[in-house]
Amino acid sequence: MSDSPPECLRCGACCFNDNPTGLRVTGDDRDRLGDDLAEVYTHFVGHRCYLRVVDDRCAALEVRPDGSYVCALYERRPQVCRDLARGSAACNGERWEKVHRTVDALRRVRGSGL
Repeated sequence: MSDSPPECLRCGACCFNDNPTGLRVTGDDRDRLGDDLAEVYTHFVGHRCYLRVVDDRCAALEVRPDGSYVCALYERRPQVCRDLARGSAACNGERWEKVHRTVDALRRVRGSGL
């Protein structure tokens, strides 16, 4: 893995998560999403709200056959996503831990004939 972080659209590692309670969504985040997007991309466990996880990644992450990763919520994304700065220690940790997941997801998408 390179020390220089790739552009976010070419990485997507931080959006991979197999923990359904790993990406907390606050009340302010839900308000920013609006009812329609919140219904599709979040879920509750007890009284707490989280981003929905599908195929071991955030449900809002689109994996494209060209190798790019696009967030359907980018302009309205929750604070937990806004706080992760490209090239930060947290970003580098996500890349180190999850880069294999991004490669596997891309292989699945390319293999599906999309």
